[in-house]
Amino acid sequence: MMDLLLKFKQLDLSPYIQPGERPPEKLKVYGRDGAYVADIDPPVHFMEPVRPDIIRRAYLSALSARFQPKGVYEGAGKEHSCESFGVGLGIARIPRYKGSLWPRGCFAPNTRGGRRAHPPRVEKKLHEEINKKEKNFAIRSAIAATAYKSWVMARGHIIDKVPSLPLVVVSDVENISKAKEAKKLFEVLGLWPDVERAAEGVKIRAGKGKMRGRRYKEPKSVLVVVSSSKAPLAFAVRNFPGVDVVSVDNLNMLVLAPGGVPGRLTLWTTTAIEKLRGLFL
Repeated sequence: MMDLLLKFKQLDLSPYIQPGERPPEKLKVYGRDGAYVADIDPPVHFMEPVRPDIIRRAYLSALSARFQPKGVYEGAGKEHSCESFGVGLGIARIPRYKGSLWPRGCFAPNTRGGRRAHPPRVEKKLHEEINKKEKNFAIRSAIAATAYKSWVMARGHIIDKVPSLPLVVVSDVENISKAKEAKKLFEVLGLWPDVERAAEGVKIRAGKGKMRGRRYKEPKSVLVVVSSSKAPLAFAVRNFPGVDVVSVDNLNMLVLAPGGVPGRLTLWTTTAIEKLRGLFL
């Protein structure tokens, strides 16, 4: 056994070990035609380590913040004129409707139409709280994951034709107001195959959710980060399958890491990158 261990230690395993990905030293900026324009310094957000555990916790906190408290009416199942017959009759001592000799039971949890034994209460704590510093760290970590090819591919995105990650375009792109022009931009940047993947993955939901305003399930595709929610580009791409648009100051875990899984394919504008430098620190 010792001979095998010594032999294993002498093996050169370097050809089989893939070098880890490093944070980007420069961000490549591309124009409307997909041509390289310039380099810019990355914000410190891209230097953070990717922590899936912290990202998952922050995602659950953001998701549970949307939950609406629910309860039941206090008088539900208890608004009957009923009382128990008492002991000595050889029958259960549950409250019963009045008006006949052997009326059926009511009020008790084990009777038809009776109250619920343990109903949901409004006082129940639904929101999983998280520290502010921990939440900001999770957002920075999710932003950093958008720069790593391995994380983006692990989410299932198609990035064969994407020139580089993170993908940054000139600020003039935010002035695109036509969906036709936005589609052309996605094609030259190699993002359109991922939008087609999302379109092919649209499915009709199973179950009664079809009748409750959520008939279709749609995969997530590109996230477009702009400097302002009123930018024309936000309206041009909002109907593309799986595409989400968010202003940089409204970045959150629900769009950066859908399902709590980091590495979403993200398109940044230079103005959004500049505004990001002072956020979530």
